[in-house]
Amino acid sequence: MSLRILVLTTSAIMLAGFVAAEPPPMKMATPIPEGIATPDTLESRIGTLNCFDGVPDKKTTELVFDQLAFQRATQAFLSTIQVSSMAAMEHGIREFGPPNTTALLFEDLMDSKALWLTPNTVSVYQTMWLELGDEPMVLETPPKVLGILDDAWFRYVADFGNAGPDKGKGGKFLLVPPGYEGDLPDEGYYVYHTRTHGNWMVWRGFQVEGSTKPAIDATKKFLKVYPLSQKDNPPKITFIDLSGKPNSTIHRMDFGFWEEVNHTIQDEPLDVDGLSPEIRGLLSSIGIEKGKKFEPDDRMKKILTEAAKVGSVTARALAARPEDPRFYIYPGERVWTNPFIQGRYDFLLDGATLLDSRAYMHFYATGITPAMSVRNVGVGSQYLIAYLDQNGDALDGSKTYKINLPPNVPAKDFWSFTVYDCQTRSELQTDQRFPGIDNKSEGMKVNEDGSLDIYFAPQAPAGMEENWIQTVPGKSWNTIFRLYGPLKPFYDKTWKPSDPVLVE
Repeated sequence: MSLRILVLTTSAIMLAGFVAAEPPPMKMATPIPEGIATPDTLESRIGTLNCFDGVPDKKTTELVFDQLAFQRATQAFLSTIQVSSMAAMEHGIREFGPPNTTALLFEDLMDSKALWLTPNTVSVYQTMWLELGDEPMVLETPPKVLGILDDAWFRYVADFGNAGPDKGKGGKFLLVPPGYEGDLPDEGYYVYHTRTHGNWMVWRGFQVEGSTKPAIDATKKFLKVYPLSQKDNPPKITFIDLSGKPNSTIHRMDFGFWEEVNHTIQDEPLDVDGLSPEIRGLLSSIGIEKGKKFEPDDRMKKILTEAAKVGSVTARALAARPEDPRFYIYPGERVWTNPFIQGRYDFLLDGATLLDSRAYMHFYATGITPAMSVRNVGVGSQYLIAYLDQNGDALDGSKTYKINLPPNVPAKDFWSFTVYDCQTRSELQTDQRFPGIDNKSEGMKVNEDGSLDIYFAPQAPAGMEENWIQTVPGKSWNTIFRLYGPLKPFYDKTWKPSDPVLVE
């Protein structure tokens, strides 16, 4: 090799950041402890990383910055599912009329034409979107309901009805907007402060001898919503029956997710309790910041699209196959789960945020209230969720499965199964209007030992039509087993349902 070629080769190596020669010894040099220095060349899961003595080259810098943006976007996705979900809820309600004066009622129950996250098939669902101005809002609520107020960040504000301070009798609630400093009435109202202008109001009525009419009539008679200044002349509420009508409140799982989140960021006050500075920092780093337009360039739009893909599959994995054993109802078993770890509806435990719990819950369901996680014998409800069969395989709509309920199901009030579409987490759309079954269903066959077999299949097994919920070939499904008024054998785990068993 000529001297010229040798010099050119050495120069090229040095320019590329690869310097083979050790630096000369210096008088003040001391040994560098192990683990401080980064090698000039590293193989990583995102490719080869090249540096010149700790300074990344241009290509590596671009690579790690893209990776950093992707990581932050993926974490932002999982940390703001609740915001996107509530934005979709707001949009779905506003489609039928303005807030504060439009109430959506499922007068003949919520059937599978409604795309809502995991409703049941027995409650009488009713809802409104509230938009507070600069004064308190009065809510006159109907009796005998389970009602929740959640804010735009999907935080709990108040219960009303059976779990509220009115104890199911109905009452006047005063919802105070953020930043309000005026006088409040001394008495006559249950006063709650909300930290967002937008708030979701949802309540479930109960059937009486199979009829939804008493619950609907009570709402139409007693429900009023008005600014405090209009208490002497409250505006009329428009009631819209949505039973049997297509409607959707489901958030997006693609790039549109970010637009939903941005909508709420722009609409609501800065509130570190609603979204922590850490989450706001993640969002800001990817271009979502209050008071600024969300206009990602082509590079960032590609990264956000990829992050939404990975985030959506991660959320689905957290629901279907969670890693943390605390999600599983029965120790050592890997089928029946619940998103609330130790009943923490606020997703806080021992000073730490339960990140996977928050993502699982808001991906899968709606409504945050302490009542959802109360563990009192004979009171409230408990939820068991199954995505998998006894072998750990996804439930397949083309196959037949059986779940056995041992005798004496520990539910003081009643129990039910509802089947859901794994894509939408809404009621599975089949030939059955209501993809569910409960202990009030007529004609179910009981085994000789008093147990029940519930079948899930495209077609009912012969003679088991009344014990059957239809599934769809080519689609997966999941189910929630609900216990209303759960009893001691459920809590001490001396009674439990079987896993879904594949019937050959």
